[in-house]
Amino acid sequence: MLRKMIEIRRFEERVERLFLQEGVLIGPSHLYLGEEAVAAGAIGALKDDDLITSTYRGHGHAIAKGVSMNPLMAELFGKSTGTCKGLGGSMHVAICPEKGSMYATAIVGSGIPIATGVGLALQREGRQRVVMTFFGDGATNTGAFHEGINLASVWKVPVIFVCENNMYAMSTRADYAVAAESVAARAQAYKMQSMVADGNDPVSVFLAAREGVDAARRGVGPTLLECVTYKLHGHGVYDKGEYRPKEEVEAWLRRDPINGFEARLLEARLATQSDFDRIEKEVATEVEDSVTFAKASPVLPFDELVQYVYVR
Repeated sequence: MLRKMIEIRRFEERVERLFLQEGVLIGPSHLYLGEEAVAAGAIGALKDDDLITSTYRGHGHAIAKGVSMNPLMAELFGKSTGTCKGLGGSMHVAICPEKGSMYATAIVGSGIPIATGVGLALQREGRQRVVMTFFGDGATNTGAFHEGINLASVWKVPVIFVCENNMYAMSTRADYAVAAESVAARAQAYKMQSMVADGNDPVSVFLAAREGVDAARRGVGPTLLECVTYKLHGHGVYDKGEYRPKEEVEAWLRRDPINGFEARLLEARLATQSDFDRIEKEVATEVEDSVTFAKASPVLPFDELVQYVYVR
């Protein structure tokens, strides 16, 4: 889990530099910086053949699910070797069915009912596979959320609904917009199991997610898992997040999920500083190789576009 968290962090730090310092990348991009423990912990509870659906903040989900950095970076560069052949960009970069990452959407909350449909398909398949879907706290105020989790509970489909509650839907605070004691509390209305995990602790997320996954495999039904976390930066790559109180940001920075997890591993003597140094070196090479790969990759020829349009 630590390696996945470091892979996500270093990949996105490089992406941020490509946008803001080097000016190589343009367009919308929503970074996962600070939320790495959620993806690493939750997806760590899945088997390789389990599925996920993602959001426009999907770099972290894709990396945690095993998608290579090369096609991810190539997609950001708009190249044909990208996960969506350069046609989707950052907000759809996590679409990689061969790794079980089935869908990534830029529409808030829209992946929730789709995950319910995927869950119904898996239920009918009868192989005890599950689907995990990710969304932010803002998505829980959409109709898609309530419709999706209601049907999932009615059908008892094997879905784990993971709310990444980073406390802000763009600039709107969750405690202002959510009329409940927590996002997880909303599951009560749908007779659904719910849990709240520390979203900055991958072990807390993993244990909660594993409980939900096990229940789904047994046919008990879906689970709503709320992971309370925080974005290190603003909503998107160009957002400075100046609407957040300085003291609040500083307090969460002191709870950095990677630093905290490394400290725990050292204290438990499960890893050494040399282990961390080795991982950092290997990941740094992997990230730079992905940039080199993306820059050298071709753009999709214009005459091939018709292959990806439905024509009746």
